Amino acid sequence: MKRNLKTDTWLVTAGRPEDAGDPLNWPIIPASNFLAGGGQVYARDGGIPGWEALEFVVGGLEGGEAVAFSSGMAAAAAVFDLLPVGARVALPDECYHGVSELARRGEAKGAWSVERIAVENTAGWLEALRTHELVWLESPSNPLLTVADLGAIAGADRKPGGLLVVDNTFATPLNQRPLELGADISLHSATKFIGGHSDLLGGILIATEPLLVEKLRASRSVNGATPGSLESYLALRGARTLSVRLEKAQVSALKLANWLAKRACVDRVRYPGLVSHPTHRLAAAQLDGFGAMISFDLAARAEAADVVCDKVRVIRHATSLGGVESTMERRAAVPGQEHLPPGLLRLSVGIENWTDLRDDLSQALAAAGLEVDEGDSA
Repeated sequence: MKRNLKTDTWLVTAGRPEDAGDPLNWPIIPASNFLAGGGQVYARDGGIPGWEALEFVVGGLEGGEAVAFSSGMAAAAAVFDLLPVGARVALPDECYHGVSELARRGEAKGAWSVERIAVENTAGWLEALRTHELVWLESPSNPLLTVADLGAIAGADRKPGGLLVVDNTFATPLNQRPLELGADISLHSATKFIGGHSDLLGGILIATEPLLVEKLRASRSVNGATPGSLESYLALRGARTLSVRLEKAQVSALKLANWLAKRACVDRVRYPGLVSHPTHRLAAAQLDGFGAMISFDLAARAEAADVVCDKVRVIRHATSLGGVESTMERRAAVPGQEHLPPGLLRLSVGIENWTDLRDDLSQALAAAGLEVDEGDSA
C-alpha cells in the first residue's frame, strides 16, 4: 500500500469517510449481515467499514495490506494455521508467552517441531531461514528488549515457501517497518500501542504478497477470528494519536532508563536507547526511535520487586502495555514466564509527566527498603 503523506498526517487523515454528508469518523456499525446486492454480505466474511478503515491505516504505515483480527493471539494463530503438518518452526528464546504456548501445544500434537534461537544470534536465524517453514522473530523482544539484526535477516534467502514473521508490537510501525526490510508478515497486537488506551483486544497482520493476504483473510473467516465493531472503532480512534503518544512516551522512557541506571538498587536496565544495552548500536541504526518499554532488574530480587509493584501509585500495577497510562509488573510472576530473572520489572511508559513517574518509582523503591539517592533526581 502506497502513501504520499508524512506518517503523523497519514495517521490522522487516512481511512476516513469521503462523501458529502458522511460523518467525519466511521461510526460503530453493530451489524452481522447486510442487504444482498451490495459489496458486503456477512460481517465475518466481508468486514465492516470500521475494521476496513483500520486495515487501510495500518497497512499504509507498514507498506502492505493489513488483515485485522479479534486479538493479537488470533492473528498469531492465523499464521500457524498456514503451516503444513510436520513444519519446522523457529522461535526466539525470548518470546511472548502466548506465542510460546501456541507453538508448544502444536508441537505436543505433532503438528510441527520448534527450535529456539537467541534473538541476537544472526547466524542462527540465517540458517533457520534456509531450513524452516516458519521463522518467528520479536524485535525488540518481550521482555528483555533485545534487538535482532533485521536488515541482515529479513533480506536473506529462505526456504521456498518459508515465512519470516516479525512481531513489531514493541517498535510500532513508526519506529520499524519489517516488510520494507524483506519480512513476509509484520504482526501487531493492536491491544497495545495502536489502540493505546487499554480498552480493547485486537491483532493485525500485514503482508505484501496478495496470495498470502488472501490466505490470512480466509483463516480469519473460517476460524471466526474477526474483530468486533466496537473494538475496530476504538483501535482506529487510538491509532489517530499513535504518533503523539509514542513521541511523548519514548522521550520519558529514555529519561527514566537513565535515572534507573544510576540507582544502586538496580542491577541492570534493559532499554535499547542506553549505550549500555547490548544491542544499542544496532537499535540506533535500525530503529527510528527506541520505544516506550523498559525492563529493569532489582538487586533485591522477587520480594522487593513485588513490594515496588504494590506501592506505585501513578504507575499502575497491571499487565499488558502500550496505553496512555504507565503500567508495570514482575514478569517472572506471570505463568509461563518463571524462567525470567526473578527481580525483573517490565515498565510500559505512558504519557504522564516523566518526573511524576520518577518520583513514584522513587517512593516505591524506598517503600521496599531499597536505597535511593534523592540527591540525583536528573
